[in-house]
Amino acid sequence: MITATIRAGISAQNASLFHAMRFEVGDPASFLEVNEEDGPTRKILIIRDVELDRARAIVECADEISCPADYPPAGGLSADREIATAQATAECLRRNGVTQVVGDRSLPLSFTEILREAGLELVCDFDFGVRARRQKSAREIEHIRTSQLVTEGAVRLACETIARAKTSPDGVLLHEGNELTSERIRALVHHYFVDRGFTGPQFIIAGGAHGAIGHHIGYGPLHTGQPVVVDIYPTDCNSHYCGDCTRTVVHGEIPGEIAAMHATVARAKAAAISSIRAGITGREVHSATCRVIEDAGYATGAPGQERNDDRAILDHGTGHGIGLEVHEPPLLDRKGIELLPGDVVTVEPGLYKAGLGGVRLEDIVAVSAEGCENLNTLPEGLNWE
Repeated sequence: MITATIRAGISAQNASLFHAMRFEVGDPASFLEVNEEDGPTRKILIIRDVELDRARAIVECADEISCPADYPPAGGLSADREIATAQATAECLRRNGVTQVVGDRSLPLSFTEILREAGLELVCDFDFGVRARRQKSAREIEHIRTSQLVTEGAVRLACETIARAKTSPDGVLLHEGNELTSERIRALVHHYFVDRGFTGPQFIIAGGAHGAIGHHIGYGPLHTGQPVVVDIYPTDCNSHYCGDCTRTVVHGEIPGEIAAMHATVARAKAAAISSIRAGITGREVHSATCRVIEDAGYATGAPGQERNDDRAILDHGTGHGIGLEVHEPPLLDRKGIELLPGDVVTVEPGLYKAGLGGVRLEDIVAVSAEGCENLNTLPEGLNWE
């Protein structure tokens, strides 16, 4: 029996497909690996005709690069590009004698239906491609290191701008004569990234009470004496690899309660990092984090549980994988699986108290058999003057 694997979609949006073909396009494409009986695996890329010359010059991992017109089915190709690409993919598989196809979790439903209509047996393998993406090569780790370096520059810009701001009589921060808001800091960060070939979503600049609300991006004026959580996670437009870094900054006098929370979070991060190596589970790493938090008298729990307004809490996991996407397997949480050499994960404990705010610190580490390498160099204190 001749079998094949398939990844399909739009590589500019589908990290699994991009990881396989290493070529960004904004139109549908499919990447096939046909497993010949007692023969070599043949890799076939089917892509829009206008991309053929560029793909043939850039893509190194395919034995054949074709367009849908090279594989028209008996009834002809649809005028819809996505459907036509799926039809050509099914015809290509049929001509190669394939009877069973294994797809990953991101395979579009349009491809699923058309492959099945063509009489192919289709199997969804939820783990297909996951391990390959988790175990980063040395080159991939360098891409992430570069992304993290640029990310740290943006975090520094945000934290120093906040720390060095002037204040109005009512404690509102001022920058260049205007109120300094979460929105203005986000705009500064986005301009910083545009100049360096990076992009990203609405980053978290969460001051005061906003910082105690999970993934609240923050809005409105920032104030002296309040913690501001700065969590920034861009993507390099060239390599496509992400960075992710969080620091917390306080303008002016640092409240004692925030200083104590910050000291505990810093110890928790250090404990988690020191526990990381290939073979340990994400659950064990999270347990190391939680022990420090709980020993300091704070609470731990799961997202969504009711909070005690009088007690700061860590109610999220310690971290997650990162690569072509900001959030990838594995997770460092209560159900965390075994870490592998080449995993790159965030370590980001935090403490949050309703009405007061939050403190979070986040680094990225690359996992090895011996331990891990921290890809961050940025200071982690609250004072950024």
